[in-house]
Amino acid sequence: MTDKGAQYEHQPVMLEEVLDMWFSRGDGFYVDGTFGRGGHSRALLEKLDAQGRLAGIDRDPQAVAAGEQLASEDGRFQIVASRFDCLPDVVDQVGRPIDGLLLDLGVSSPQLDDAGRGFSFLRDGPLDMRMDPTQGESVAQWLARADEQDIANVLYRYGDERKSRRIARRICEERKEQPITRTLQLADLIESAIGRGEPGKHPATRSFQALRIHINGELDALTQVLEQSLETLAIGGRLAIISFHSLEDRIVKLFIRDHSGRAPKGRGGLPLGDEMPQRLEPIGKAIRASKAELKVNVRSRSAVLRVAEKVA
Repeated sequence: MTDKGAQYEHQPVMLEEVLDMWFSRGDGFYVDGTFGRGGHSRALLEKLDAQGRLAGIDRDPQAVAAGEQLASEDGRFQIVASRFDCLPDVVDQVGRPIDGLLLDLGVSSPQLDDAGRGFSFLRDGPLDMRMDPTQGESVAQWLARADEQDIANVLYRYGDERKSRRIARRICEERKEQPITRTLQLADLIESAIGRGEPGKHPATRSFQALRIHINGELDALTQVLEQSLETLAIGGRLAIISFHSLEDRIVKLFIRDHSGRAPKGRGGLPLGDEMPQRLEPIGKAIRASKAELKVNVRSRSAVLRVAEKVA
C-alpha cells in the first residue's frame, strides 16, 4: 500500500521562464491554478513583497495538504481546494483582480509516480486516475459501464488513438470475463490489442492520457478557466499556461488568438462573432524547455509555455 505521507520529487517545469514572464509587480495578487507541490508558488513568493498575495488551487487532497502547510508558513499564501475553474469565487474572496494566473496542465510528477493513484501504465495500481479520489467515478468504474462506441470515441478524441475501435472492442471482451481494475491489466490488454507500436513509446500512452482527460473533465475545465480569465485578470495581468500535448495547446493558442484582435476577420474588417469586451496580447512566441532543463527533467520535453497579457 502506498504511504499517503510519502514525498515525491517534483521539479517545476520552466521555472525561470515562468517567473520572468508571469511576475510583474511585487504587491500583486497571483493565482497558481495547479498548485501541485508548490514549486512555482514557492518561487513566486520569494519575489513578492509584504503586500503581495498568492492563492493556490488544487483538487488533489495531497496537494491541498501541501498547500495548507505552505499557508501555515507564509501568511501571503492561501490554498483553495477546488478545480481551477473557480476564479470568480477566488477573486470575490480576495477582493481584487488577478495580476497573474498560472496553469501547469496535466498530471504532476507526484501523481504519476504514486502507483496507488492509477495514472501510470508502468506501475501496477488501482485503475483510478481521478485528480480528487473522493469525487466522481474512477476509470475502472467508467470502463465497466461505458459502451464500446463511447470508449472508442474517448480514446480517439482525447488521445488521438488511431486504433481506438480495436482497443474498445478488446476492453469489452475482457470485461465479460473479469473486471478491469488494475493499471497493468489495462496496459497489457492494450498492448495485446494493438501490438508494441512506435519504438520508445508504450502502446498504452495515448489511451491512458485519453482516459485521464475524460474522467477528470480536463478540457472542459480548461475552456471554462480561459473564459473566466478574461473577467478576472486585471488590466496588465498575465495569463501563463504550460501545456503538455497538442489538444491543450491548441485550445490555449486559439483562445489567445481569438481574443487578441488577430482572429480571422469578417466583412468590414470586424472580428467574426461577438464583439470582444476584453483583449489579450500574446507575450512573445511559445516557449519550450531549454536543453539544460531537458537533461535534468525529461518530463519537460513536451512542455509548451504560452503567455498573454490583458490589455484595455
